[in-house]
Amino acid sequence: MTAETSRVEAFSDGVFAIAITLLILEIKIPGAGSGALAADLLGQWPSYLSFLISFAFIGIMWINHHRLFTHIGRCDDVLLVLNLLLLLGVVVVPFPTAVLAMHLGRPDQRAALILYNSTYIFIAVAFNLLWRYASSGKRHLLAGDVDAASVQRISRQYAFGPVWYLVCLALSWVSAAASLALNFALACFFALPPHLAVSKRR
Repeated sequence: MTAETSRVEAFSDGVFAIAITLLILEIKIPGAGSGALAADLLGQWPSYLSFLISFAFIGIMWINHHRLFTHIGRCDDVLLVLNLLLLLGVVVVPFPTAVLAMHLGRPDQRAALILYNSTYIFIAVAFNLLWRYASSGKRHLLAGDVDAASVQRISRQYAFGPVWYLVCLALSWVSAAASLALNFALACFFALPPHLAVSKRR
């Protein structure tokens, strides 16, 4: 982290930390004295599922954001705006997570999944815009020790995101379980370092 990007990373880390903490607020404490605590806890399984998936997603987004800024050595105004665009998607995540938790397994689960998957499409596009702007050679925003092969590996891995999140969105009309399973698989894919992710994809 260079002095020029340190404030960007510090601010972004704070946003990620707040967003990931807000996810737990959707899991409610059952009322006392009902005599059915175990059943009430088990009945909140949609909240647990959406919490775990979204926690993994935000955590992995933070990892990827950190990876990017180990390569980015300088900032300009456009990069700052693109970073804010990405953070906009991150802070929105608790809302579609809460909606999905409330409606999973119920008549409106398709609309909830569409909202949820659309949020991640936005984030995937924002990641691509941020990285492709930063890695454009004519802007000289990357650190001096970044090699072309590393840039290409990250670009290939990120290009994978919007397409497959669109598939998740399409699966909202077919199967909620399949849509969520693919979401989780994508989280695992983006958790991999770029050189491993690209080799596995090949």
